Amino acid sequence: MEVRLKILYTSLCHTDVYFWEAKGQTPVFPRILGHEAAGIVESVGEGVTELAPGDHVLPVFTGECKECAHCKSEESNMCELLRINPDRKVMINDGQARFSINGQPIYHFLGTSTFSEYTVVHSGCVAKINPEAPLDKVCVLSCGFCTGFGATVNVAKPKKGSTVAIFGLGAVGLAAAEGARVAGASRIIGVDLNSNRFETAKKFGCTEFVNPLEHSKPVQEVLAEMTNGGVDRAVECTGNINAMIQALESVHDGWGVAVLVGVPHKDAEFKTHPIHFLNEKTLKGTFYGHYKPRTDLPVVVEQYLKGELELEKFITHSVPFSEINKAFELMLAGQGLRCIIHMDG
Repeated sequence: MEVRLKILYTSLCHTDVYFWEAKGQTPVFPRILGHEAAGIVESVGEGVTELAPGDHVLPVFTGECKECAHCKSEESNMCELLRINPDRKVMINDGQARFSINGQPIYHFLGTSTFSEYTVVHSGCVAKINPEAPLDKVCVLSCGFCTGFGATVNVAKPKKGSTVAIFGLGAVGLAAAEGARVAGASRIIGVDLNSNRFETAKKFGCTEFVNPLEHSKPVQEVLAEMTNGGVDRAVECTGNINAMIQALESVHDGWGVAVLVGVPHKDAEFKTHPIHFLNEKTLKGTFYGHYKPRTDLPVVVEQYLKGELELEKFITHSVPFSEINKAFELMLAGQGLRCIIHMDG
């Protein structure tokens, strides 16, 4: 059930940096990072029937076996067999790595390891897409864009004319703002500690901005005053536990929905007063924007090809693979959104 992929384009996601800096759950080295990518099937292993050499595909850090209770449920995309596992460093089939040097294993990352010209991935983590789609653009769908965009359109589901607050204006937060724009929100309020991000965020639909550092009162109170009681929807894309609490407390009572996207520190605890729930505010979490990779990604690619999604504005830099360290430098400096790495360079 494995396929070997030739990776043509990969991009750098903050999750790669997080684990490269050994801030992830269990540091594992040596390993090949990378998980947001696009390529072509080079060969298939035993049992693979839905993919063939030459297929254009997106490898995804989480999978869809199509057999478990989660995959059969319309309410979940958290496959029992193939859901994300940052600690897994080998293939499921035999517990071995597919990479090695001088006889010693080099470990896998998120089941994808796309910082390699060739990689081996479980077939359930590979989405076959329209070969007409430009791989250097749609590669961003395999992680960041879908995570943020889906959190808004699939989970928060803002109604036309509603108010939406986006906490965190990195690439995922901007994708969430884009989702609010596409859904027809009338006001999209960007919340970030870095005011330098505000101008860029206007391109993604944000209409107003709040920097919590510039206010003497809690940001949830600021938002309540701006919106006559609270926003209709809030999408948190920071991973900061305080921002998560603020997102819930900033939504309007009676119908407000807050959606958590960011991954918190493993020791973080969510603390708020139960009255928020008794006042009929709703708190939700989401994983990969509630998209089922193999079922839904081909549809999202078609939306892009029809002009319904704008991916180009997320791509701010491009480097050959020989200059991958430049992509890391750009992200560490907070410059740009997505840097596409061309594997043939």
